Amino acid sequence: MTEVNRPPRVGGWTRFVTARPRLSLLVALVITALAVLAGSGVADRLGSGGWEDPDAESTYATKALEREFPASQPNLLLLVDAGDASVDDPAVAAEAQRLVTRLADEKGVVGVGSYWQTKAPALRAEDGHEALIAARITGEEKRMGETLDRIAPEFRGAHGPVEVSVGGPVAVRHEMQTTIQEDLLRAEVIALPVTLVLLVMVFGSAVAALLPLGIGIVAILGTNAVLRGLTEITDVSVFAMNLTTALGLGLAVDYALFIVRRFREELATGAVPLAAVGTTLRTAGRTVLFSALTVAVSLAAMLLFPQYFLRSFAYAGIAVVLLAAAAALILLPAALILLGHRVNSLDLRRLFRRGRGSDQAAGESEGRGAWARTANLVMRRAPFFALGTTAVLVLLGLPFLGVKFGTADDRQLPSSAESHVVQQHIRDGFPGSPGGGLEVLAEGRATQTQYADYKEKIAALPGAVRVDGPLVKGESAYFTVLPKGEAVDDPAQRLVDDLRATKAPFDTKVTGAAAVLVDSKDAIGERLPLAAAFITIVTLLLVFLLTGSVLIPIQAVVLNALSLTAMFGAVVWVFQDGHLSGLLGFTSPGSIETTLPVLMFCVAFGLSMDYGVFLLSRIKEEYDATGDHDQAVRHGLQRTGGLITAAAVILAVVMVAIGTSRVTNTKMLGLGIALAVLMDAMIVRSLLVPAVMRLTGRATWWAPGPLRRFHERFGVSEGEQPTQVLTAEPERERDKVSTPS
Repeated sequence: MTEVNRPPRVGGWTRFVTARPRLSLLVALVITALAVLAGSGVADRLGSGGWEDPDAESTYATKALEREFPASQPNLLLLVDAGDASVDDPAVAAEAQRLVTRLADEKGVVGVGSYWQTKAPALRAEDGHEALIAARITGEEKRMGETLDRIAPEFRGAHGPVEVSVGGPVAVRHEMQTTIQEDLLRAEVIALPVTLVLLVMVFGSAVAALLPLGIGIVAILGTNAVLRGLTEITDVSVFAMNLTTALGLGLAVDYALFIVRRFREELATGAVPLAAVGTTLRTAGRTVLFSALTVAVSLAAMLLFPQYFLRSFAYAGIAVVLLAAAAALILLPAALILLGHRVNSLDLRRLFRRGRGSDQAAGESEGRGAWARTANLVMRRAPFFALGTTAVLVLLGLPFLGVKFGTADDRQLPSSAESHVVQQHIRDGFPGSPGGGLEVLAEGRATQTQYADYKEKIAALPGAVRVDGPLVKGESAYFTVLPKGEAVDDPAQRLVDDLRATKAPFDTKVTGAAAVLVDSKDAIGERLPLAAAFITIVTLLLVFLLTGSVLIPIQAVVLNALSLTAMFGAVVWVFQDGHLSGLLGFTSPGSIETTLPVLMFCVAFGLSMDYGVFLLSRIKEEYDATGDHDQAVRHGLQRTGGLITAAAVILAVVMVAIGTSRVTNTKMLGLGIALAVLMDAMIVRSLLVPAVMRLTGRATWWAPGPLRRFHERFGVSEGEQPTQVLTAEPERERDKVSTPS
């Protein structure tokens, strides 16, 4: 028996990754086991903050106040509910004082104060039935969580005539971290079996379906080990673990789909497994490499921002992308060599379809007939599809024009969460906001007269309701300013600017929730042009190296950005304005956390480029082979439309599983990116890109002479094919790796 071995060349990278396939997989298994050990306990070392700029004025003032005036920065609040009695009732006051004394004796707790000691109106509910005990838990974030776990059960619940609930920023952060860990485990339990079912539906073969899942698990476990190592040298956000799971599964599926599909195509044409792997790595393998680089570039842009919340997603994202690509380009070829034709084994579709063998799996997964008809329709009506889809995408993005930026607070948690309940009681029932005031740090020698004059100036500012202080210690002092309205709304932010513009005979620094928001917005606004330029320039270069065209990289950047409009519009309409909040189970704070749009853009843009590279590489391969532009566009959509759609649906399932989180930011991230991925695959890649390429015609491939020569020397093409053809498969190789199923 003879088979066509196309192509026979197995040198270079192919020889390296397939020379010892069993050894490669054994080494991978050992490394994965070590990664499990290295990454164990990573969630306990991750932080739940990171939204502030570490170099901002507000950050400096916060640290100085924590050091000099611990009571000025309470992060623990005990809500004392007297029921039908008044908080001024002697029995209630006596019990509250006992609680204050006990809390002050707790290790790691400082600055304990209460309404019953200070009689401060801000610490007493307007109805007189609730009041607050405030304190500060010291130490770094992990130690604060341990202290809270130790003392919260001692104070929570009934104490004589009062009922106590635990809240405050430290409780919010700790409850958020715990909730995210629980939700992530549930998301994985949902996503893994659903992903496997979808892969079986795409591939038909249960054996082929398990390969992407294995690659994803390796990438996720490896990234957890990387994050665990990073926690030794820098802060890492707990939210990054969600991205690790989502991208680990999603990109592993993308890359494995692309490689396994190409491998099965080569087998179906008569190539032996070793030759099929060689062709696959030279074609689909290069596309996967370029795809991984474009995704990594988008995620790397977040390293330009100072907030460790954003930087954490860059750490996790870059690690999981590179590990997924490495596993797909090293481990997957080794597995394919060992499986050979057995990759088509256990074709479960035979249970439902008669007369359709596994050799047809690749073609079936593409849905060639349907995608051929779609390609022909889009090409015939290119102006209609180009203008129509653009108009729809712009319309869906219009709500983002009304975006309002805010900070993450207790409303990220479900309404039943204890710390959320406490903060909501404070918002609804207490005058001003005990946790929403602004602190003005004064540094430098000053007299009481100078302090009094400055206090009069800031009390006269239009946004100030009340000014307390100063509390003086050495050459430092601080004032507390209660703003009008909510803690971080527009009047509070204007008050921050007014406070900073007010002259004083000493150095002043302003902090508080509104000040942190103002500084965060300034930091993002300052670095956003640089990040956008970085993503744009590097993406243009990578797509040029892939295509050799000047116009295609520009189209890719513009159309990718356009594909994200629906996501941004939905984020504002749903999560800011509160539509569907009941259905989705969240509380809308009326704003979007400042860093979230940056994060969602970088992730969604990278994933859009992932699909864009898959489509463009196949179009380029056909154009190089035929020189027919229209046919190349039709062929590219026909051959990758089903693949991209299947990959997008699977990734969307993973993101929706992440979106089932009870934490609003995680829900927004998961559901928003799921929407962006589906819009990109089903609208932009399927309709807008081929329509625009049809309109630009052969000019699509133009490049000036110097750039053409540069591409000829340094660029790559998925369509590089050796011309030599052999017809005899070595008997020993066939026996080893290509036993038919």
